[in-house]
Amino acid sequence: MSLSVFVELRFWVLVVFSLVLPAAIYAVLLASRSISRAAVLGFGVALVLIAGVDGYLLQSLANLAKISPSLADDAVFLSELSIGLYVLPLVCGGIGVNLISHVLLRHLGEAEARFEKEHPGGG
Repeated sequence: MSLSVFVELRFWVLVVFSLVLPAAIYAVLLASRSISRAAVLGFGVALVLIAGVDGYLLQSLANLAKISPSLADDAVFLSELSIGLYVLPLVCGGIGVNLISHVLLRHLGEAEARFEKEHPGGG
């Protein structure tokens, strides 16, 4: 066992999944002049999955922090500060759900319009 959680591979995977991947996804979404629905849906699903992985890693690191001799990781993962660490996965998951919802709502709106066009007078 390591002396600190901060030298564990899981910590660095958490950093990548919490900061690097979402920032890259947001950058691609903001920089795109045009983007397909499938890509938006894929990015939304990816953000929701990233949020799930973040939650798992945060819990795993909190359990490791309990048994490590370092006080620094206790201060981060076992104190009130740890609540702040859960904000990033919540934001990623929320944005991911909004992207998925956006794609589904647009598809349903267009499908309703096609139905109305194909079946005039209701049905």
